[in-house]
Amino acid sequence: MGLVQAVKGAVGGVLADQWKDFLTVPTGLPSTAALFAAVPQGTNAGRGSNTRGSSNIISNGSKIVVPEGYGLLLFQDGAITGFVAEPGGYEWRSDDLNSQSIFAGDGIVSPLIRQSWERFKFGGQPGGQQAAFFVSLKELPDNRFGTQSEIYWDDGFLGTQVGALTRGSYTLKIVDPILFVKNFVPARYLAPGQVFDFTDIDNAAASQLFNEVVGSLAPAFSLYTNDPSKGNRITKLQQDSLGFAQSLSAAVEQGYQWKSDRGLAIVKTAIVSIEYDANTRELLKTVQRADALAGSRGNSNLQASVAQGMQSAGEHSGAAGLVGLGMASGMAGGIGSLQQPATPAAPAAEDAVAKLKKAKEMLDLGLITQDDYDAAKAKALGL
Repeated sequence: MGLVQAVKGAVGGVLADQWKDFLTVPTGLPSTAALFAAVPQGTNAGRGSNTRGSSNIISNGSKIVVPEGYGLLLFQDGAITGFVAEPGGYEWRSDDLNSQSIFAGDGIVSPLIRQSWERFKFGGQPGGQQAAFFVSLKELPDNRFGTQSEIYWDDGFLGTQVGALTRGSYTLKIVDPILFVKNFVPARYLAPGQVFDFTDIDNAAASQLFNEVVGSLAPAFSLYTNDPSKGNRITKLQQDSLGFAQSLSAAVEQGYQWKSDRGLAIVKTAIVSIEYDANTRELLKTVQRADALAGSRGNSNLQASVAQGMQSAGEHSGAAGLVGLGMASGMAGGIGSLQQPATPAAPAAEDAVAKLKKAKEMLDLGLITQDDYDAAKAKALGL
């Protein structure tokens, strides 16, 4: 019992009429649909020749078409009997025990699925119930997360605990359909007409995943911000959807074994918002200020601040204020110790007017002669 690959690649509607049953993906599915039953093409698009077949038996020699981006699971009396991960047309043979029972491509699903198949494969002749289900192998979008209160983690760069409210979404991928169906999907979805959708608010299993993602956010933030290769900056989170997805996937796997037990993995994330608590916002302001004032820009800012302080002290307290400021700077190691080394400036030229004023006062006091004053004047004026 199993499948034989009949036609690989896209199959047109004309071939559908040559098979007893022609099963494929139902129409009108949402992009977030993860698992659903195959439907006869006769009820899907008006084609197919076997209109009187039993609803729980796949007729021997029937055709099943697997589109791109989907896998096919076959069930016999509730047990998985076959799996296909390659697109194309397949013939169902229930009378050939040597028929190949698994097809897997060379992509990410191949080694995982083959391992699961060896663990869970079943054999036997067809019995009373047979079913075919498609499982999506694409990225499934619009899986959302959000916190109602702050989450906290230890941040290596800031050197303390930080907290934030956050919300966003992620894409999910079924990397091992056999594990996914056997270990996670409730039995109610393994029936015709049922669609397992991770975004369905009435899907209790999907709600459990939401809770587990929220419970993994704090460890994921910690993994990301304490990773030196990410620059240890929480401000990079919203710019690095793949990097944070890896951290979130690792945190979920560590806490809840999504990939190893359920065949699920988080692929990409989109963080819509991060609202840090008051303490974290102040810490971030301090870090931003320190970054902005690093190097020569910091020297200029420091010198301007000191000059403004000296001017203010002189205006409000006179010479005593300047002396006090000088003593304070001396006790702190001097203004020079607060700045990076800089090239010393050239001394300013003496004020010629001041020199002449001083020489005139000495002349009036009789300390110098008129000739001495005339010589000093000529020197000060460069004559």
